[in-house]
Amino acid sequence: TVLLAARSTVALYRLLDTLPALSGDDRITRLFTLVPGSEFGADALAAIEEVGGRTLPWDEACARSYDLVLAASPKGDLHLLRGPRVLLPHGAGYNKSIPGEGSGSASGLDPVHLHRSGHDAPPAALHAVAHPDQVARLAAVAPRAAERAKVIGDPTLERLLASRTLREPFRAALGTGARRLVALASTWGPESLLRRDPGLPARLAALLPYDEFQLALVAHPNEHSRLGAYELAERLAPALAAGMVLARPHEEWASVLVAADALITDHGSAALYYCAVEDRPVVSVWRGGAELIPGSPMDALLSRVPRLERAEDLAEAVRAYRPGTGREAARAAFAHQGRALNRLRTELYALLGLAPPPHARPLTLLPAPRPAARTPPGLRRGRRGLRDAVLRRPPPPPGLGRIRASFCPSSTVRNSDAESERLARSAGLLYRRALPAPAAHSGVAWTADGWARHALSAYPGCRTAVAILPSGLGLLRIRGRAHAYAFRGEPRGEGGRIVRADPAAAASAVHAWLLAHRDRPVTTARVSCVLGDRSFDVLLRPAAPEETAEAV
Repeated sequence: TVLLAARSTVALYRLLDTLPALSGDDRITRLFTLVPGSEFGADALAAIEEVGGRTLPWDEACARSYDLVLAASPKGDLHLLRGPRVLLPHGAGYNKSIPGEGSGSASGLDPVHLHRSGHDAPPAALHAVAHPDQVARLAAVAPRAAERAKVIGDPTLERLLASRTLREPFRAALGTGARRLVALASTWGPESLLRRDPGLPARLAALLPYDEFQLALVAHPNEHSRLGAYELAERLAPALAAGMVLARPHEEWASVLVAADALITDHGSAALYYCAVEDRPVVSVWRGGAELIPGSPMDALLSRVPRLERAEDLAEAVRAYRPGTGREAARAAFAHQGRALNRLRTELYALLGLAPPPHARPLTLLPAPRPAARTPPGLRRGRRGLRDAVLRRPPPPPGLGRIRASFCPSSTVRNSDAESERLARSAGLLYRRALPAPAAHSGVAWTADGWARHALSAYPGCRTAVAILPSGLGLLRIRGRAHAYAFRGEPRGEGGRIVRADPAAAASAVHAWLLAHRDRPVTTARVSCVLGDRSFDVLLRPAAPEETAEAV
């Protein structure tokens, strides 16, 4: 019988990442218990329930005996649990202390917690660490614990490394496309990014053009537990409404790091996992404090990466990152990369006195993340030329609906309140995407031309109405012209890949081009739509009758 003893969600998630070392063995029974004493414990119980684990109340857990007790934190009365104890990595090394807690040593290495029951209590049977330097640090503060320390690596990192091949599916699940995914990583506590600068996600979301960047936030599980999902989402509402992804604290945070192109971080150790996966840019927003341990891998990383002083300077800070910096910091935090789970498996079975089964279960890969809750923005601003339209799409404001406005003087259309109606009536272009397939095949639906005519009739200030079909073809009606037009953006080839423009962006380019050629009859035309640093050709022609009759 193996007991997994967790004080918080973050400790539980670390334990879950070690379980593949024992999977597939019907000789082993796995039980869970919540170690009392943490303000973040309630969510840990909910997380155990979510994975379907069998939970023992603490008093009952203390009354039984176990062949092995696994814990990812030395805090709490672990000495009351009967059985050989294994302490596993709680995070990426020992980078942070909690002022006012214990002796002020690095969290996870504090002798106050390692010897909580007194120096006569037996030490852990195994203190598993991720790097040889951590054994030396442990020996300096708790020599008896260091005698049982072994370097196994980091089981959580194993899942990120094994999931690197899923980077493209993860980006597809997030809806990233050809954009650059910028992840924000915030630890917990008073010196964290979200406590010191809670408005940074919203400022970045408002600044980053939609067609060039996607934003995601990785918040420490303790922040999710402290506030609750509802309160955290309410506090982040402006950024979430603009399309920012809020990663769930179990597994999804790691999937987002695998998918990201750049990371903005405080002193939390999630950055070291990111650096170990690939050598991509890291930017610091750490402003100093009492929590970061001098000389730790995170301290070394933050001292060498660019610092972001203002949200407006993000591009410059990313360019200033020196390749290799992150990898060097990760090597100081993680040894045996790619072999940690096998090393842990050997140690655990030796403590159990069992021969490992001949066929180990393959490592569980990370799941695909959820897409952002928001749909693309409708605001297009840019300049019109004789042949091209240079467009910039800022993120949408809260309350974005399915019908949106383009070249609108203020913001994006919302379709549920008075402000939405005001914006719709001031829009130069309104467009509608097709309904999902189940909705389109039941009930009543507009035809493409029917909706375009309706929009021009209902909104006298609108010059152009566009219906985007499921195929990506756009059907366009412009006020004062007798015929409907069809347009489609041509894909670009980039390094063996195909990049396509959002049809809504192509609609704005065509809208701008037609206004620049309002006195010219159009048969066919090729319009250049410039989005960020990419240019797409958009073919414009009269629409065929069967195209105007398609459902949207």
